[in-house]
Amino acid sequence: MTRALLALGGNLGDVTAAFVAALDALQKGGAHVMATSSIYRTPPWGVTDQPDFLNMAAMVETHLSAQELLTLCLDIERQSGRVREQRWGPRNIDIDIVTYGDARIDEPHLNVPHPHAHERAFVLVPLAEIAPKEKIAERPVIALLADVDVNGVMCDAQATQSLRVAGY
Repeated sequence: MTRALLALGGNLGDVTAAFVAALDALQKGGAHVMATSSIYRTPPWGVTDQPDFLNMAAMVETHLSAQELLTLCLDIERQSGRVREQRWGPRNIDIDIVTYGDARIDEPHLNVPHPHAHERAFVLVPLAEIAPKEKIAERPVIALLADVDVNGVMCDAQATQSLRVAGY
């Protein structure tokens, strides 16, 4: 079994429900959810003329290969109605593999650790809640978090409560 860290985000529709459905589908697809962070409301990144995002992190254990886990994540996005029209644009759900054990993967459609995770508060804040000592780019998440601007990142208590009620 391999432990992987995932970052989930979205800003269209009922994102919390999309997160719950994605976590359920990960479990059914062979990625056992070990821990989930709170849900955070974050300002958009990249393309800033869009609604705020909800973001969270999940720790999973899986027998799937990294490529199989990516395929599962992409299938879940498609089944949730995700359409990739604009890079960094609005979406109902996005699931990124941040780490996959201690693997370093550099393939055309899969880069692990995620190449930009160490720069993004919307990834690091949720990860620090569930895996502060995990390393990305040779540094613990908690140390990386100290180097990014966290202004505008706020825990969404209502969304988090809905997640917890759903069993996550």
